[in-house]
Amino acid sequence: MIVHLSPETEAAGYRLLSLEATGSTNDDALQAARAGDPGQLWITAAEQLAGRGRHGRQWSSPPGNLYASLLLIDPCEMPSAPQLGFVAGLALHEAVEAVTGIGTPRLSLKWPNDLLLDGAKVSGLLLEGHRLQPNGPLAIVIGFGVNVAFAPTGTPYPATTLQTLRPELDRGEVLRALSSAFARTFSAWRTSSRMNASDPFGAIRRLWLERAAGVGREVTLRLPSGEKKGTFEGLDRFGRLQLKSLDGLELIDAGDLYFPNLLHDIAKHEAGSKRF
Repeated sequence: MIVHLSPETEAAGYRLLSLEATGSTNDDALQAARAGDPGQLWITAAEQLAGRGRHGRQWSSPPGNLYASLLLIDPCEMPSAPQLGFVAGLALHEAVEAVTGIGTPRLSLKWPNDLLLDGAKVSGLLLEGHRLQPNGPLAIVIGFGVNVAFAPTGTPYPATTLQTLRPELDRGEVLRALSSAFARTFSAWRTSSRMNASDPFGAIRRLWLERAAGVGREVTLRLPSGEKKGTFEGLDRFGRLQLKSLDGLELIDAGDLYFPNLLHDIAKHEAGSKRF
């Protein structure tokens, strides 16, 4: 299957490398950066043989889904780089809404990097940053995995696919929508950052929270140090989760977020119980 970027994306200077099979598109993007690629490079593969998610977890990568990574060179200063995960999440939400016609609240963002459809995971992203030399360029790689045709089983909470909504949908259409959405969202973020130096993350934070799952609800965070429970209050100006608990307001940099509608019976979900 031949895949393409949208004309809008190509006009903005983005390029595409399309592969049949590879180990990891994120690794390919980093290799391109080390070889001197100037960035704005999308890499996609029909199949990944060594895909990975956060914390080095294996990412199931059967043919039929979208596996794509975007390489950016010096898109921002290092302290602002984590904001790109939220920029990417907004683009992902916009793209899936465009190809399915389903939006908030059925389609929602789960902190820090998942997209949910009716409470089940339909996509995730992985943000990685690499300084190519001690004082060299900053390479940012954003990896996207979208369950177009297949969803993994045995996951911590249910997963689903976009073809449950549109059986004819393919990964090429999702890539075109995603590349367009990212180009727009990334450009808007850079403009907003220049115009609002005192709170460069403010506009993206507001848009992300409008699409977020679990805000204002009791949640559980699974951290390396153990579990924490409290109320998901929002995000701070750096994208950290604000958790209100008996210990007061805590700021969480990273963790696995769970809330009640993600803790229902996975087997029941897989048998066909969906909340449409």
